[in-house]
Parts: sequence; C-alpha cells; structure tokens
Amino acid sequence: MSTIDKARSWIAMDPDPETRRELQALVDQEDIAGLEERFAGPLGFGTAGLRGLLGAGPSRMNRVTVAQATAGLCAWLKREVPDAASRGICVGRDARPKSDLFERDVIEIATGAGVPVWSFRDLAPTPVLAFAVLELHAAGGVMITASHNPPGYNGYKVYWDNGAQIIPPNDRGIADEIERCPPLDQIPRLPVEEARARELLRDADHVRDRYVERIVGEVSSTARCADLRIAYTALHGVAEDTFREVLARAGFDDVHSVSEQARPDGSFPTVVFPNPEEPGAMDRVLALGNEVDADLAIANDPDGDRVAVAARGPQGFESLSGNDIGMLLANDLLERHLGPGQPVVISTLVSSPMLGPIAASYGARWEQTLTGHKWIQNHALELEKEGYVYLFGYEEALGYAPSSAVRDKDGISSALLLADIASRFKAQEATLLDARDQLWRKHGFFADRQVSVRFEGADAQARMDTIIDRCRESPPLAIGGQAVLRMLDLERQLQWTPLAVSPLVARAPSNLLVFELRGGHRAMMRPSGTEPKLKYYFYAAAPARLRQDLSEAKRQAVAV
Repeated sequence: MSTIDKARSWIAMDPDPETRRELQALVDQEDIAGLEERFAGPLGFGTAGLRGLLGAGPSRMNRVTVAQATAGLCAWLKREVPDAASRGICVGRDARPKSDLFERDVIEIATGAGVPVWSFRDLAPTPVLAFAVLELHAAGGVMITASHNPPGYNGYKVYWDNGAQIIPPNDRGIADEIERCPPLDQIPRLPVEEARARELLRDADHVRDRYVERIVGEVSSTARCADLRIAYTALHGVAEDTFREVLARAGFDDVHSVSEQARPDGSFPTVVFPNPEEPGAMDRVLALGNEVDADLAIANDPDGDRVAVAARGPQGFESLSGNDIGMLLANDLLERHLGPGQPVVISTLVSSPMLGPIAASYGARWEQTLTGHKWIQNHALELEKEGYVYLFGYEEALGYAPSSAVRDKDGISSALLLADIASRFKAQEATLLDARDQLWRKHGFFADRQVSVRFEGADAQARMDTIIDRCRESPPLAIGGQAVLRMLDLERQLQWTPLAVSPLVARAPSNLLVFELRGGHRAMMRPSGTEPKLKYYFYAAAPARLRQDLSEAKRQAVAV
C-alpha cells in the first residue's frame, strides 16, 4: 500500500476532524515527505510510555493511536492480570491539548472491552494517578501526559497492577496486542454516559484526599522552624492545588505562587520549555522569591512528577542540581529510618555515585538501574521480595520517589520533604545549601555536569543514532584529558578496554554508553527517552583527603 493510500485509509477511520484535515491537506498537496514522517512507524513504549508530537498518523499522538493503545492494553491486562475485568484501570490527564479527548477515548474503549475505569472528574497530577492504582487495587493505570515536553506533545503512560510503569515483557505484549487490533470502527466502545449508568465508570476523586493524608503522614515534624517562606510555580501544570494542600496540611502556610503560571494551560505561554531543568524555566519563581524574600523557590513540572528547588544563600538564590536534591532526600530518609529490615536506595546509572557512600554510612544497600523510574520501581519490588526495605529512588533529571505509596517519581511529596529539611535547618540558622555542604564534607565532593544537545527535523533520531554508533564503533581513548579505562555498551551488552572486548552482563539492553576514566571519574551518553536530545553526563570525584577543604575539593573536581 502506498503512503497516500495509507493516509486515505487513516482519514476514513479517524474520529478527529482536525487530524483528518491535516492528513487531507498533505494528500492534496502530494506532500510525500510529510506523509512518510507521519507513517514512519508506530510510537513505541519508551522511558515514559508512548510520547510524541500531536498530529495524524501512527507516529504521532492522536485519537486513533490512543484508542488502539487502550484496546491493546485491555486485551493484555485481561490475559495477564487476574480479575482485571473486575479490578479495572485508573485514568488521569493533564492540561495539554486533546488530553480530555484522549481520556474520554480511554474510558470508552476500556469500558467497551468490559474493563471498569476509575477516573478523576478534573485534572490530576501523575503521582496521584500512580497512587490511585495501588490504593484502588486496580489492574493498571493510564496517565495522559507529556510531562515536561514542549507544547505540541502529548503522551500515554501505562502502569501495571504493582503501581509501577510497565517494563518487558508487558510493553512488548501490549505492543503485540495493538498490532492485532481490528480497524477502529470495529473496536467496541461504550459512551461515557452509558458506562457511568452501568457503574463501569467510577469516581476516583476521593483518592486525592487519601494521597494527601498519606504523604503528609510520612513527613517528620520535629525541630521545625515555623516561618519558612516558599515561592512556588506549577509551570502552567496541574500540581498547584495538590501542592498547596499538601504543604498547608503539613503546616507550611507561607507559600507564594507565581500567579501567571498557577492555572493549567497546555500552551505554556510564559515558558519556552516547561521543564525546570531548562534555562529560564524558573526565572519567574526566582524573581518572586526575591520579591517576597523566600527561603526556597520550588518548581514542579506540568504533571507534578518532578521538582526543582533553589535555596537562598549569602549571594542570593542558588539552584540545587538534581543530584544535590537526591543526596539530601536520601540522607534524610536514611537518617530517620528506624524500622526493621535493611533499607535499600536506588539510583540510575547516569546519576551521581555519591549515593553509594551515603548509603554505606547507614548500613543501607545501594543499587543502580537503567534510566527511568520504571526500572527503579520494578527493581525495588524485586528487592522487597528478598526482604529489603525500599526507602528512596531517584534519577538526576529531577525525579525522586521517596515513598512506596507512589511507585513513580513524585515531585509533590519530594517538595514537601525538601521544605521539611529546609525548615529544620532554618531552625538551626542554616539552609539547604549548608545541608548539602555537610554531606560533601562527610562523603566527598562529586562534581557533575549534564549537557543536552537538541535535534530538530524528521531525521533527528537517525542523526543521534549515528553519533552514538560512531562512539560505539570507535571509542575515544581519552575524555577531558583523562584516559578511558573501560567503555560499557549497554545496548550491545559489551565492555571495551584498550586491550579487549568482552561480554557484559546487564539487566536489560539500553542505548547507553558509559566511559570509566582514570581517577574514578565517569562520562556517559545516551539519547533522551522523551525528547529529541542527546544527553551527556560527566562526573568527577575530589580526592578523599580534601573532604574538609571543600573549596579546594570543588576546584580540583571541577577542573577534571
């Protein structure tokens, strides 16, 4: 079938007039390149489920791809999860364009397949949806979101009945079921009103209150300073109301929001990229923080699963890196852990190795996984079966999971913990920056830097693959003047040294290259799992003898 014929077939089944017009215009213009881009292949389950540009065709996010994904998910759930047809799935959405239509399609296709749906009557942050899967003992969950991606994207995150995002073999099983889907007009669907009348559509709003109670109940309230002042932004996302309620319930009432970024708006009118990692994303909350003389400036990303923080120091606000935040949260949770069982903390391979000595100082186990909280949480579940107590998981890209009640990263509960730590240090006339420096003095200074290179155009993925493959085929002998001792190729499951190539035992293939350098330093590269970017990571450790001389430790580590 020609590309134009594929487009005409798609137009015939597409229920969305907007994407029908988009394809018809390309057909009328005989824009073969535009059509081939949209029919290049189906979206795959990446780091965060299905995610892509909004638009027509199988390589974009649209009502057809969402309907097919839901039909495939329900077929696989009914095959693999006991009582899936009675337990149902939880569904949530953010404020991006078409999220409401996609959510309705999920509801109608799932209930049409005989799978009940728990849904929120309004927008929901991703952590609340992840919490709901466990709280309601659901067979799975779907979150309609593209998280921190630029405007024009949307996505479809899938959770299994264990509360974590799907990993193999479930992602492959769902994809196979999607391929077997009949034409869209032959997929059964139940109108929302009828599904509600049959009690197949159920209200999940009460779960939000349970989430708030659980998260607030897990936070320490000892030796806290009462007057911590916080500047906050939700970056036009859906976390504002839940964040403020959580903070207020925990006793943090002095919270000031960036008013022009407080309400959900999927066009993100005041930021170029609604990602707290990106330069400029926190400009307004930092300005507000200076205006109100806040102690902290906090930003959640649009679906509330990530958090960034800047703390006031002697020279004004200083942003903490994703690794800084991870170390502060891990140390606090380990310090307060009093229960039985050996605790375990988990980070991704591209995150700072500093978590290792922190964990060791408390007698805890430290594990590393591939990038993405789906790997962190599924590994945590395996370790819990062995008797370990999961305390914390994180990745350097501002994603933290401080509670087993939410088997995904949670920017809201993490923000509360950071406020709690900052409050306790303020009671001692200190700041989060002092807390971080204490950890460096105790465990050593680890410099880290991340560089992201964004690619545009239809061939973005191909160009990124070419760059990585060149490094894979011809590894560099030195990086930054430091000799490369070993390269780990997690995709081909090989390890390279200047003398030999040998097999590598890893948990699962991943397009990640790790370069181990002389002096204990590391460099890594991988393509982003959610955006057309190549990400480079650099880590350098200062000598242990310099732990008390923090300024010299920083100088030497940064010099690497």
